[in-house]
Amino acid sequence: MTKRTSAKHKIDRRMGENIWGRPKSPVNKREYGPGQHGQRRKNKLSDFGTQLRAKQKLKGYYGDLTEKQFRKIYGEAERVKGDTGEMLIGLLERRLDAVVYRAKLVATIFAARQFVNHGHVMVNGRRVNIASYRVKEGDLIEVRQKSKQMALILEAIQLTERDVPDYLEVDHSRLIVRFVRTPALGDVPYPVQMEPNLVVEYYAKN
Repeated sequence: MTKRTSAKHKIDRRMGENIWGRPKSPVNKREYGPGQHGQRRKNKLSDFGTQLRAKQKLKGYYGDLTEKQFRKIYGEAERVKGDTGEMLIGLLERRLDAVVYRAKLVATIFAARQFVNHGHVMVNGRRVNIASYRVKEGDLIEVRQKSKQMALILEAIQLTERDVPDYLEVDHSRLIVRFVRTPALGDVPYPVQMEPNLVVEYYAKN
């Protein structure tokens, strides 16, 4: 479970954006960063600073992945033929915790990681408790029978702040999800602008 679970609101404030689009985000009320120096005037970011912020925002969105985890995923994206930024987004969206979150089985990406780690999810009929497990096109993801009446699931399904993207087929009555296809950047319903091209530039220089 991520170390940042108890401090997820700080991620929004550090970025200065409501990166998950949550109604209760502190950025909705105060746009300055956390801490005693958060209200100081922001200086214009350098190219490096802009690239670093893009990386931190993308890392934070997927549950504040560690640098080691994120760098490994980037390395895989870099080795695949095609646009590295697009490949990076595709790999991130294929994480099991991301699929559980996108399907609205839980309310937050942090809850999705915990939900998977606690063994509530099955992939193609097999129990999987690794949040970073990478699903494939056509995989069937479902909530275990014993877990289907959990309150957090029933609450998450009712959320109106986000919709299920079309690269997933979701049956909320049976709590079954089919991963139809790997999305491109334009397919992913980010509440804020993500710039994987800047992440590519960051790693190219560092």
